[in-house]
Amino acid sequence: MSEAEILFETRGKAGIVTLNRPKALNAVTRTMVGELHAKLVEWANDPAIATVVIKAAGEKAFSAGGDIRQLHDWGKAKNPAMRDFYREEYRLNTFIKTYPKPYVALVDGIVMGGGVGVSVHGSHCVGGARLMFAMPETGIGLFPDVGGTYFLPRLPHRIGTWLALTGARLGQADALWCGLTTHAAPAERFGEIEAALAEGSAPDTALATFADQPQGATLPDLAPTIERCFAGETVEAIVAALEADGGEWATKQASIIRTKSPTSLKIALRQMQEGARADFETCMKIEFRIVSCVIEGHEFFEGVRAVIIDKDNRPDWRPATLAEVSDADVDAYFAPLPDELDLSAIDRM
Repeated sequence: MSEAEILFETRGKAGIVTLNRPKALNAVTRTMVGELHAKLVEWANDPAIATVVIKAAGEKAFSAGGDIRQLHDWGKAKNPAMRDFYREEYRLNTFIKTYPKPYVALVDGIVMGGGVGVSVHGSHCVGGARLMFAMPETGIGLFPDVGGTYFLPRLPHRIGTWLALTGARLGQADALWCGLTTHAAPAERFGEIEAALAEGSAPDTALATFADQPQGATLPDLAPTIERCFAGETVEAIVAALEADGGEWATKQASIIRTKSPTSLKIALRQMQEGARADFETCMKIEFRIVSCVIEGHEFFEGVRAVIIDKDNRPDWRPATLAEVSDADVDAYFAPLPDELDLSAIDRM
């Protein structure tokens, strides 16, 4: 009998979730999404549970994202399960964002995509010393989803736009500095945090005891350059600003952007622009519109082929250049659907 992909435990006053696919870097599956949502609804209505804690098995990753290979295969087969997965995932993300009780994510190692969606939207997110946060979706013909439309443009100094376009990775100190995590603590102390919460300590009290202030953040020095260069209204303007800067860091960012899907880049920048003035539910509905178009197109399947299946890292993007992606092309991804994402009754299963 195979081991459960996600584990649930009630300990004292805490409901504890463990993502349990360490060999797959705890990639999130449709089963995990459904079971987590159902359990969160149960615990929301259980007066004995004061706090929810989510953590992961293994040391390499909290979660490296969604199960991309499964999604690719569903999409290639025109299986409606692919779109259903995103519908269910986005409903879960929204429920976590609006959860009526403290929701404490203990994250260490790789945190990407779907793993971000079940961690950063809670009331508290604690990053360990091995944290490696990224939203690398433009490199596989996708876009920064699971609420990225909302939280990325709200990071200071246009850091979210930089992360969305480049897939840049942040460590513990930088994630805390820009507000992606609320606290930092050694992963070796996560067990103590968990125990304190189980005993009934309020999260702010427990985390004040165990949290630290990691050194070595690079973003304070980079922030002025990021804010200046990523202020452009178009991806082309951002690339031009980076190249005009002439510095080694800026030049490297321009080179990285040029390797990504031009279509995904333009979608991501539009997300940052629209998401900055939209509420969370609107952002999630925007993402469902985008993904509903993406799964009918070329970029995602080609990106997964190049990066995950064949691993030749030579995607054949179509269109191949930014200039070939028109505003009308991008508009189509944001157009209303006949069956919009339904975010009603997410507190019932």
